[in-house]
Amino acid sequence: MDTNQATSHERRPGPAAAPLRSEHGALAKLLDRYYEGPCYGNTGLLGQVFQAAATYATASGGALHRHDLADYLPVVAKPNSPASLGEPYGFELESIEFVGPTAAPVKMRSSTLSQRFMDVLSLPDIDGEWCILAKVLHDDNDASAQGD
Repeated sequence: MDTNQATSHERRPGPAAAPLRSEHGALAKLLDRYYEGPCYGNTGLLGQVFQAAATYATASGGALHRHDLADYLPVVAKPNSPASLGEPYGFELESIEFVGPTAAPVKMRSSTLSQRFMDVLSLPDIDGEWCILAKVLHDDNDASAQGD
């Protein structure tokens, strides 16, 4: 057998693989800007990464709390951002799953002010720009979610 020839079991990327791989960089940039917004209390930055009709929701505590972007940004704008308090703020990307060339759900863990959260973000590509359309947050410190 000629070892220079491809074998039938080798996996080769399909025609859509190259464009999707290039989108990882675009999503990484978006997620970096998303991360910096709450860390520094930068609502202008968050206004750039969230779609204008974005939804923020959580059921932590047992009841649904849903906000639009206009309700969410003032919470971030409070003067006690992690950076202003000298507190560490971190995030960890759990997963990105491209469900097509213009849609990607993302899971991220974040920690700030002695709290840990899991964000599930819905990211569409609208007119060639990725944005956050929905953020569903779970508070890992929520005792009601742990059965306490």
